[in-house]
Amino acid sequence: MRITVHRKAHFNAAHRLFRKDWDDERNREVFGKCSNPNYHGHNYELIVSVTGEPDPETGFVMDLKILKELIRDEVEDYLDHKNLNLEVPEFKDLNPTAENIAVVIWKKLRSRIRKEHDLEITLYETPRNFVSYKGE
Repeated sequence: MRITVHRKAHFNAAHRLFRKDWDDERNREVFGKCSNPNYHGHNYELIVSVTGEPDPETGFVMDLKILKELIRDEVEDYLDHKNLNLEVPEFKDLNPTAENIAVVIWKKLRSRIRKEHDLEITLYETPRNFVSYKGE
């Protein structure tokens, strides 16, 4: 029996979507207002999902208190109230799209969660725009 547990989290961050090798006009054409040179921010909502066999002794797939601490340490403390382009090393040369942010979060958490567990990240950039990543 495999069960999925979920933990929700939240962080605020600013970013600018753009390619350094494109001029401002091309960036505006592709990324629109999201390419504002003065950046813009989002109230990101995060759902971290861990799937696995429940432990026969505890009944837990994963202790949600531990998952809460991992998310706080690896995601919230790392990204909250940051300018992703300027303050987060992963985005020095990587466009901080919702897709790329989800992959960065997945990589940070994957190394801290048991290998036999599947991990999925769902990241809401707005209430209607969100992405999911399972490491595929």
